[in-house]
Amino acid sequence: LIRSINDPEHPLTLEELNVVEQVRVKVSPAVPRRPRSQSTVAVEFTPTIPHCSMATLIGLSIKVKLIRSLPERFKLDVHITPGTHVSEHAVNKQLADKERVAAALENSHLLEVVNQCLSAR
Repeated sequence: LIRSINDPEHPLTLEELNVVEQVRVKVSPAVPRRPRSQSTVAVEFTPTIPHCSMATLIGLSIKVKLIRSLPERFKLDVHITPGTHVSEHAVNKQLADKERVAAALENSHLLEVVNQCLSAR
């Protein structure tokens, strides 16, 4: 689902830039006999450089693609591969905050950029 997302700065996909790799995607099923248990999709992505200014936008694009593609029963965890970005903690905190993600998607300019990342080239 996420391999074909376009990088916001390069004419390549996130897979072609090794920002996303299959080995960094984990899918965990819901635990049987636990009423509130959810299936989880965890994606670690690796920005191209430690100071990548587009890290939050890339993470948001991944999250939006998964939100649009997966059933609601999936809990999503999109985060930067540990130790690969100088603002890793701040970016991960933003991506984990449902209200901040929702607010970002209400910004028409930002939503347009995300949609460009998600559109086929």
